Amino acid sequence: VQLQASGGGLVQGGGSLRLSCVVFGTRFSRIAVNWYRQAPGKQRESVATITSSGLTNYADFVKGRFTISRDNAKNTGYLQMNSLKPEDTALYYCNTKLLYGSNWNNYWGQGTLVTVSS
Repeated sequence: VQLQASGGGLVQGGGSLRLSCVVFGTRFSRIAVNWYRQAPGKQRESVATITSSGLTNYADFVKGRFTISRDNAKNTGYLQMNSLKPEDTALYYCNTKLLYGSNWNNYWGQGTLVTVSS
């Protein structure tokens, strides 16, 4: 299983970016897609999740600004980020978890850098 994240970049505060995560090697329609982020000097934190059935969940600090979605035909998950703030600056990672027997395995994309200027 491989995940390939893209879409990061430099944007001014108040701007928007859309991140993409293409997943290879598993049946995409059956997996959840998660987005995490890690700012310099901080721990990685969960940003948003979309289940295989399309249910979504967001961290409080992005509610109302970010939207997670998926396109099963393209094996791709998205994170639309609006009203970006300098504190959103971080490496953003996509993730999925697969169950093998009784163990969950984590798979990560390579990270895409989002930099928001003030």
